[in-house]
Amino acid sequence: MKRDHIKELLTLKEEKEAFICGWIRTNRAQAQFGFLNVNDGSTLQNIQVVYDNKLANFLEVSKFRTGVSVSILGKVVLTPNNKQPLEIHASEITMLGDCGEDYPIQPKRHTREFLREYAHLRPRTNLFNAVFRIRSVAAMAVHTYFQSRGYLYVHTPLITCADCEGSDQMFKITTLDMNHLPLDENKHVDFSKDLFGKQAWITGSGQLQGETFAMAFADIYTFGPTFRTENSNTQTHANEFWMIEPEMAFCDLEGLMDIEEEMLKFVIKYVLDNAKAEIEFCDQFVEKGLISKLEAILNSKFVRISHHDVVDILKKAPVKWEFAPTYEDDISKEHERYITEYFNGPVFITNWPKEIKAWYMKVNDDNKTVAAVDLVVPHAGELMGGSQREENLDKLLERMKELNVSKDGIDWYLDTRRYGGCVHSGFGMGFERLIMYLTGVENIRDVIPFPRTPKNCEY
Repeated sequence: MKRDHIKELLTLKEEKEAFICGWIRTNRAQAQFGFLNVNDGSTLQNIQVVYDNKLANFLEVSKFRTGVSVSILGKVVLTPNNKQPLEIHASEITMLGDCGEDYPIQPKRHTREFLREYAHLRPRTNLFNAVFRIRSVAAMAVHTYFQSRGYLYVHTPLITCADCEGSDQMFKITTLDMNHLPLDENKHVDFSKDLFGKQAWITGSGQLQGETFAMAFADIYTFGPTFRTENSNTQTHANEFWMIEPEMAFCDLEGLMDIEEEMLKFVIKYVLDNAKAEIEFCDQFVEKGLISKLEAILNSKFVRISHHDVVDILKKAPVKWEFAPTYEDDISKEHERYITEYFNGPVFITNWPKEIKAWYMKVNDDNKTVAAVDLVVPHAGELMGGSQREENLDKLLERMKELNVSKDGIDWYLDTRRYGGCVHSGFGMGFERLIMYLTGVENIRDVIPFPRTPKNCEY
């Protein structure tokens, strides 16, 4: 018999026979009848199932515990005067899989720290059911935005020999025997004996490969896992995370900001429209005012201001800073918070000191700053980072020399400047940072299914 989905049943306006399969969330058994709350994964909402002693296995059903999987045949009965618009009156209830008394996800409030110890079971709770459903919808929103605008989705490699973010931040991979490493005449590891004939890493970014495709398709994006070796235990860092990285040919810094603003608003609107129940749950139980916060972004005109002018504002602010703002350095979380409150909305901070930014960013005419931009948003801080790329080969080589960036292994990348190069730009956005913003969840460990952080690589 074809299985009905609870999500579809809850929209019914008339009674019908139904067959569902799902997991018991609660079982309130009484002498002559009982009530099951059942969830089948199709929606955040449960459906109430009423059963009575007319069932041949009534006594057995009355003892079904939380977590038991069941199949249920019955009649959908409309209950417009009750909290839930309908319920199922069961004619058959069959256990599909028992659940032991030691089942850790009981019908009570659990801390997020406790649930991290059961990452394989926590999706069964309301919070994580909502979070991961929002994550799915947001991923679809990202693809919809770019696909509907003609961008090519590029699968950039996870294994790379190209050093984009600094090899000290990248996981090294090898097939060499760690107990018997081959050495060269200088007593260094001889990577020519390794699988790829040279040192390789797990990627920290798909940007360099993405740029090569932008030189053929003009507008491309990557969306996939990336890896960093930071030994950081903050709420916003993980060693494995997902990145959205578009690259656009014939696009300068101003055009880049236009795209960033449009994309973020599109994703927020898509999630508000397509994950309504989940966002309402997060608004009620995770971050009060979440919906208002997200709607305010939709109605905002993002401010555009240089790093220098931001520092001017910070220096004049009637605030005793923990970290004093300077024209030569990055800005801290407290600075980001102040500047978004100062402008009462999202802020694009542009033209950063070149000493603190990457080698591939375009150096401005002042030779002090680069055409880079960070988007900071209220309550979260930095959400996106991007730049206009240096399209002039001589200037790029000069910049690489300044920063001691080796040409070894990336000569193919330099060909994008040798053969038909053009003005082009790109940005990156950590997908988990976006999900944290969309849900109000404060820890990155709670928005990715199986978090990889220092000393934590379970499952």
